Amino acid sequence: MLQSLDPASGEIVWEGPETDAGAVQTALAQARKAAASWGALPTEQRVAHAQAFKAALESRRESLATIISRETGKPLWETRSEVASMIGKVDISIDAQAERAGERRNAMPFGEAVLRHRPHGVMAVLGPFNFPGHLPNGHIVPALLAGNAVVFKPSELTPATGAAMAECWAEGGLPKGVFQVVQGGRSTGEALLAGDIDGLLFTGSAGAGAHFRRVFADRPHVILALELGGNNPLVAWDGDIEETASIVVQSSFVTTGQRCSCARRLIVPDSAFGRGLVEAVDALARRIVIGRWNDDPQPYIGPLISAAAAAGAKAHADALVARGAVEVRGFKVLDCMGPAFVRPAILDVTGVDVPDEEIFAPIVQVTRVADFDGAMAAANATRFGLSAGLVSGDDNLWGRFVLESRAGVVNRNRPTTGAAGSMPFGGLGESGNHRPSAYYAADYCAYPVASFEAPRANGNAAALAGMLKP
Repeated sequence: MLQSLDPASGEIVWEGPETDAGAVQTALAQARKAAASWGALPTEQRVAHAQAFKAALESRRESLATIISRETGKPLWETRSEVASMIGKVDISIDAQAERAGERRNAMPFGEAVLRHRPHGVMAVLGPFNFPGHLPNGHIVPALLAGNAVVFKPSELTPATGAAMAECWAEGGLPKGVFQVVQGGRSTGEALLAGDIDGLLFTGSAGAGAHFRRVFADRPHVILALELGGNNPLVAWDGDIEETASIVVQSSFVTTGQRCSCARRLIVPDSAFGRGLVEAVDALARRIVIGRWNDDPQPYIGPLISAAAAAGAKAHADALVARGAVEVRGFKVLDCMGPAFVRPAILDVTGVDVPDEEIFAPIVQVTRVADFDGAMAAANATRFGLSAGLVSGDDNLWGRFVLESRAGVVNRNRPTTGAAGSMPFGGLGESGNHRPSAYYAADYCAYPVASFEAPRANGNAAALAGMLKP
């Protein structure tokens, strides 16, 4: 029996049976059967179903936000924003489908050249726990609009959110088999990926992404779209101390550090500005309100997803300190609030050999450098490449930073976590596989078909005249 728990209280949010391997294969068979007729529908009809799904989301705004908060521990202000992003994703995806995966015709002397896009068939979607609605929704909506059938496995930590999404699609009147949810952990996911699928759309850890690359190495017909984590740098170089500290805190600690685009590394000049900024970040971090998702007034952050996640983050922080990191503000599990609650940490790792890894928790590592060359070298010293940020009023420094940064999202004087749904979202290196999501999800949900077309065979024989033997 699968259960999800409120990480703030330990209360059971959802429970139900796990989908076994046999049931997964049944779901895939139904999806395969449904895919042909769904993909043959005019795009306008698929759009109508997506708009009906959007209406269902709008009618359930508050209840869905509550479900996400209960499963993740995120404050209601944040999950309300997540539901709003899910709603907004529908119209954005419709626009992207038309622009990036629509139909185009060009007149030719013999007739016309036509570009069409066709669905891959059956897509498997694996969802993460941190944004259990918004992130899988960013795969599901484009995949369905393109004409694919989808089998979705939510994170085993957030099954209630997945079940609620299925109810909204059911209200949208989808034909049987076009969208299905299978619930479970690793064994359910393995059964899904071993089955007859044409694509895997995944948001999660770099380790899992590397595993999937190996799993599908001999199945090149299965398209992989991997949106993975990051060890993201934020270079804070000059400007107003208070404003800059706010950007650092929002980049590093929002969602209790459980965003793939959170700043994990703060790079500052070894100067009075750098020292003053770290002190200001420390002072601001001490003022962060930590609480339960339904507290009034609302907290800025809630717990980590589980007590196990909190214990794991503590082990990472302790290991950094053992290597020589200096605790500007130490990481601590707030047992008085519950075993999943933690306080954000600031660790100075200047001159310390630290692992290049993503710690999915509110821990920011400070590195002090002598000059901007050192800042760029430090920022790019990672196998990841999801997001990066520069805080500076110097246009020349920004021009260099945006040109030299090895990342898919590069922000200036804004948090590293900011990204527009109307633009692509994805990274390089261990952060992805060059298939960015968001607006560019339309690219991996369909493949292009280029055609030369003439109303009748004419002129081909004449083209050979004089070049053939009598």
